Amino acid sequence: MAAVCADELAVEPPAAARRLLGATLWSGPVGVRIVEVEAYGGDPTGPWPDLASHSGRGRTKRNAVMFGPAGVLYVYLSYGMHTCVNVTSGPDGTASAVLIRSGEVVAGLQTARARRTTARSDADLAKGPGNLGSTLGITLGDYGTPLFDPSSPIRLELAGALSAAEIATGPRVGVRMAAEQAWRFWLPASTAVSVYRRSPRAPRIETGSGPGSYR
Repeated sequence: MAAVCADELAVEPPAAARRLLGATLWSGPVGVRIVEVEAYGGDPTGPWPDLASHSGRGRTKRNAVMFGPAGVLYVYLSYGMHTCVNVTSGPDGTASAVLIRSGEVVAGLQTARARRTTARSDADLAKGPGNLGSTLGITLGDYGTPLFDPSSPIRLELAGALSAAEIATGPRVGVRMAAEQAWRFWLPASTAVSVYRRSPRAPRIETGSGPGSYR
């Protein structure tokens, strides 16, 4: 059964990202329903070259798990302090992963509130990748956890596939490279979706509305 679930993510990054929407990520007593994700590809030699990805320039000790099988936890620190949670995707040997950006706490609410005492509301508990990692209590030590193994402390439960009408699409948040890549997916009906912010370091592009027009 675990292999079957992982196989559903062994596909191209956008398809894996859409499949993760509505899924529940469990860590101990806390369960978070995923409502916002971003897809990331891999190195230039693979089918989905992506310079915004951690694997965009090849394999390293840090990103090695991205080159393995789908359905494994990839964890890293953003700005040296925020734990970001990713799920590997694509076939074994081909780098890609999906960043879990935001979710709704559906179980373990008291534990989640204790971990996120500064959250203004329950909808804010797991809004944004750093907050989501804190709410779930995930650390760098959880790197490489197989998410479909029933004995794992962190587990992923896929939900039924959603229709295209239920999913919104747009550019990824805060990346400098490939800033226009529309590989961010979210459920617009959820109040836990984060706010889009374009990186100030991303190159401006011409809008086509006239000379010198940018956005």
